[in-house]
Amino acid sequence: MDDVTAILDHMNPAQREAVSAPQGNLLVLAGAGSGKTRVLVHRIAWLMQAEGLSPYALLAVTFTNKAAREMRTRLEALLGISLRNVWVGTFHSIAHRLLRTHWQDARLPQHFQIIDSDDQLRLVKRLLKDHRVDDERFPPRQVQSFISGCKEEGLRPHQVDAHGDAYMAQMVELYERYQLTCERGGLVDFGELLLRSLELLRDNPALLAHYRERFGHVLVDEFQDTNTLQYAWLKLLTGMSTPMTVVGDDDQSIYGWRGARIENIRRFEQEFPGTKTVRLEQNYRSTSAILDAANALIRHNSERMGKELWTAGHRGEPISVYAGFNDLDEARFIVDTLREKVEEGVNRREMAILYRSNAQSRVLEETLIRQGVPYRIYGGQRFYERLEIKNALAYLRLLLNRDDDASLERVINVPARGIGTRTVEVLRTRARQTEVSLWQSLHDALLDASLKGRAATAVRAFADLIERLDNDTAGLALHEIIDHVITTSGLIEHHRSEKGEKGQARVENLEELVTAAKAFTQGESFEPPEAGEGGAALEAFLSEAALNAGDHEADEFEDCVQLMTLHSAKGLEFPVVFIAGVEEGLFPHKMSMEEPGRLEEERRLCYVGLTRAMRKLYLTHAELRRLHGKETFQRPSRFLRELPEEYLEEVRLRGQISRPVTTRPSAGLSRQTSVDGGGELPSLSLGQRVNHPVFGEGVILNAEGEGERARVQVSFEGEGDKWLVLGFAKLTPL
Repeated sequence: MDDVTAILDHMNPAQREAVSAPQGNLLVLAGAGSGKTRVLVHRIAWLMQAEGLSPYALLAVTFTNKAAREMRTRLEALLGISLRNVWVGTFHSIAHRLLRTHWQDARLPQHFQIIDSDDQLRLVKRLLKDHRVDDERFPPRQVQSFISGCKEEGLRPHQVDAHGDAYMAQMVELYERYQLTCERGGLVDFGELLLRSLELLRDNPALLAHYRERFGHVLVDEFQDTNTLQYAWLKLLTGMSTPMTVVGDDDQSIYGWRGARIENIRRFEQEFPGTKTVRLEQNYRSTSAILDAANALIRHNSERMGKELWTAGHRGEPISVYAGFNDLDEARFIVDTLREKVEEGVNRREMAILYRSNAQSRVLEETLIRQGVPYRIYGGQRFYERLEIKNALAYLRLLLNRDDDASLERVINVPARGIGTRTVEVLRTRARQTEVSLWQSLHDALLDASLKGRAATAVRAFADLIERLDNDTAGLALHEIIDHVITTSGLIEHHRSEKGEKGQARVENLEELVTAAKAFTQGESFEPPEAGEGGAALEAFLSEAALNAGDHEADEFEDCVQLMTLHSAKGLEFPVVFIAGVEEGLFPHKMSMEEPGRLEEERRLCYVGLTRAMRKLYLTHAELRRLHGKETFQRPSRFLRELPEEYLEEVRLRGQISRPVTTRPSAGLSRQTSVDGGGELPSLSLGQRVNHPVFGEGVILNAEGEGERARVQVSFEGEGDKWLVLGFAKLTPL
């Protein structure tokens, strides 16, 4: 690029100011959809062309490999030169490069090995076993999380104060043993990469001086997501004197649960002298109705750095709010609307369904499958393919069939009960030689005492557990069977021990499996078994789960709807967006009420969700939601009430649209009070008593639709609440 001023072409005034700012510390507060990546890339080009910095004097740090590749590709296209050896990469890749180059100074073997999270967990498990530490009191994932958390705070074992607490002292000792094991084996985990590279620079003044002199400017993307260690690493590397350009948005800081410190971006102006701040507020993504609503929402947060998104585009449609009778109705509305949009010419790939909790995807997925709508789970797995669900289903299959070898192998040591791979291999070899199932092999090995000591004790405890689960659940309803199994097997407690959002999500998914079972037995296609035949219901449910886990997900390049959590949606954009489950306790999540600052982070997450939508945004919630196997009345989220009414419209049944009543705290929810079956079918109203040939007498709680496809929710004594289609239900008014 010959003309330096061409770098500033086609930019708005704020973008030009950020790109062409003189050498010095620069904070770019970049709002959603404001061209952040473009500004960062052009800033690098400006420093090279206008300020005369060598490409090798620049260090650009991102958070993902994808972002680093995109930055490098854009730079090469803009400048027309190869930037193969320029220092552009993630925190971990830059740290890795430093350690590989200076492995001796870092006190590492030349060919040290990087281990991922799974390898790290296996190492922790082996450590606990070798030192005979009770893995129920000290769950491996909890120990792993503690070690990683210490490293993110820049703490070595000797720097962690146990404050006289015996449990914490044991954790610190495990951290110390883990560290020694890694050093002996030349192993480096992800947390170690950054901590070791910080220590490398800190403990080698000549090396630190070299890199401070080498890098004439440091640029950091997504600065609001930096943790304590990353911030300390940047401060050490720059010496607070090498100029920095940091780009971020305090309003989009949503990763506090995994160590991000929002205070880093807030204090940058104070800690780095002479910082110039530029705000990018012009949005090129969304309509003004969506942006104005998002601005109004985020103003409810305190200690913001201040920013108002705006667009030169049109106002656009209001945000549609739909209040479903229950989560099934909510899912039906979303999928019906998706199909209408497709008929209007919108591609499926241009539409996304976002949700706060992974467990919410189950009802949405089943509705999409039933209606034949292709979909993909972005950045995650389908409900019945998630690890914790597959574990639970394996236990359930063993209740029906002890000879299911695949299920037995899957859960024989989940949660950990001291049955190692060597023991399993002994059982497998014996089964193969005697041509019996693993379950029979297991019993034979116990009978002839070929298994001895701790292995025999652990295997016998597992066999007893399966038999006890079978006996305890005899005669129970399907959802009670599953609830008992996931609790008594230890799966719930096992995943609850995983700290943070991941463990919580796994627990919620297991609880959603109980909900799925109750919904299954209340479904229209379910034929109730005879009394005492809980096994028949379980068998039917497992078959349904297997079918739903089949190849329903669309191919990568197929035109399909995108499903994802709100966290996964950050950085993405879609013409049409649905945010499901906007309810108190779900979004904001109930956990946000327990920790300081979490509610504001939930509001930032909502802000991120709103600003993913380009043209049309739908917010949906349910009056009644099945949670943990029970139907719970839900209140609309406070976030709905924080959105100004002039930007909203409420979608009612039969296509009617009106001003939203859900945004006013004192208002009730709209409800269909009667249903007309038409023809020979009865007309029914809420509160009316009816009789069903199988379920007996009940009271109508909810109704929707009209004609023979109309549905009513009936509360039956002893049978619970069921949704029935009038055309098939054979209801008799009483």
